[in-house]
Amino acid sequence: MLRGRNMSSIGGKVIAITGASSGIGEATARLLAKNGAQVVLGARRKEKLEGLTSEIRLENGLADYRVLDVTKYGEMEKFINYIKNTYGSVDVIVNNAGVMPLSKLEARKMEEWNRMIDVNIRGVLHGIAAGLPIMKSQGFGQFVNLSSIGGHVVSPTAAVYCATKFAVRAISEGLRMEVGKDIRVTIVSPGVTESELADSISDEKARQVMKEYRKIRLSPESVARSILFAIEQPEDVDINEIIVRPTAAD
Repeated sequence: MLRGRNMSSIGGKVIAITGASSGIGEATARLLAKNGAQVVLGARRKEKLEGLTSEIRLENGLADYRVLDVTKYGEMEKFINYIKNTYGSVDVIVNNAGVMPLSKLEARKMEEWNRMIDVNIRGVLHGIAAGLPIMKSQGFGQFVNLSSIGGHVVSPTAAVYCATKFAVRAISEGLRMEVGKDIRVTIVSPGVTESELADSISDEKARQVMKEYRKIRLSPESVARSILFAIEQPEDVDINEIIVRPTAAD
């Protein structure tokens, strides 16, 4: 296993992060690299990945990237296999990629529904399917799957989004029970967080509702610290779920 700067208990861990080009994924990449991890970033936007990787390296962090569409299993498999073949192990997979085009069900925006199902559910399943055989073979590993406060409470315009995040929690809990003692599984459920997710909301009323919600919001760095906390625990400690939201939230 590659070992980098031993600045913390995650020093030298090889960590894959999906949806890494902005928001929570970007903040997590920066923080984990700062703490000595070898991060490998996956997302669709090559220019964003190149820029972020360069910035991390300029700060003496260990970073690499691959263009990745999580909805395509073949790409996910190549991404995870690249990490294993290049760095010798896959210690952690952070399944972070997500979309949130909110609208009422009566709007029947089925293309948006399908997109959420593909990214938010299949993307996580693809990460598990690609990473699990490697982790089982090496005898260790951790999945950190991003759900949402919307995976605990349903709100108007968010029925399908919330359904996908409930699914992430169900999949993660099932995975935890199946993998046994050598592989850890963590669910992180953020409250309203500053990110690009709201940019995908095409329904004007839903955009206005989210704009109001976002008057009180977390920074991506706050969520990244929660992810770091889960990863840096001793190997015999499995943080199963973290809910993190603004102190002033209802």
